[in-house]
Amino acid sequence: MKQYGAEFFGTFWLVLGGCGSAVLAAAFPGVGIGLHGVSLAFGLTVLTMAYAIGHISGCHLNPAVSIGLWAGGRFPASQLLPYIVSQVLGGIVAGGVLYLIASGKAGFDVSAGFAANGYGAHSPGGYALSAALVTEVVMTMMFLLVILGATDARAPKGFAPLPIGFALTLIHLISIPVTNTSVNPARSTAVALYVGDWALSQLWLFWLAPIIGALLGAAVYRLIGKAD
Repeated sequence: MKQYGAEFFGTFWLVLGGCGSAVLAAAFPGVGIGLHGVSLAFGLTVLTMAYAIGHISGCHLNPAVSIGLWAGGRFPASQLLPYIVSQVLGGIVAGGVLYLIASGKAGFDVSAGFAANGYGAHSPGGYALSAALVTEVVMTMMFLLVILGATDARAPKGFAPLPIGFALTLIHLISIPVTNTSVNPARSTAVALYVGDWALSQLWLFWLAPIIGALLGAAVYRLIGKAD
């Protein structure tokens, strides 16, 4: 239960910190943090939690990561479902806290996006479904490749949170214009539930694509990372 609790609070922090920066601070008049700040915020949530709970649960914070680690031989199948449930619940609670904060401002309109992921008319840059699919698959694949490599027994000890956090920052710098960046079904679900409507109808992509990408990342690392 300690592991599941760690995943709950870790994912809570990821959604509150990452999506919160997008909703509350990205476009704040005059001093908004913009795309760069939101990208860094997501990376920092993972980096800080990796040091805080990595020794407790492994700090997955992401159903796709848990599935990728299982596919890579690093995580038992018996814990997949409890981890995923903990991650999704932590994200949903964080989405609720963010909603309570954001709705304290006059004129708040959750239908405007609430940091939800989307494609087509709901892509920040107007990118089609095909572009969103490729982006989410490839970005998640590379994320798993970094995670598996940084946490390999042969990698330098104690530094894994840094490349993993920076990788997530880079992923957001690349893909926010395309999908608002998911690579994490729990993060997508956490805000889509509050937006409803189009966000829920497009949520399938942000489960399917990250999981495919995670499986591909695990397969690639098994191929290139196998010890001689």
